[in-house]
Amino acid sequence: MKYEVIIYWSEDDQTFIAEVPELPGCMADGPTKADALQAAEKVAEQWLATARELGRDIPQCKGRLTFA
Repeated sequence: MKYEVIIYWSEDDQTFIAEVPELPGCMADGPTKADALQAAEKVAEQWLATARELGRDIPQCKGRLTFA
């Protein structure tokens, strides 16, 4: 997957969360970082497929995100 994924531990949920910031609302979780990443990749594929079906714009991959 070409979109950046941010993975972090959620103390509240006791699981790893993987977010795809360039795809609004696209996130997944898993008991390990690898599981969360794998789940996020599947969810991102579904996000993109749904956007295509609905004729919505697909965000361009910006590569590495930077935060101030």
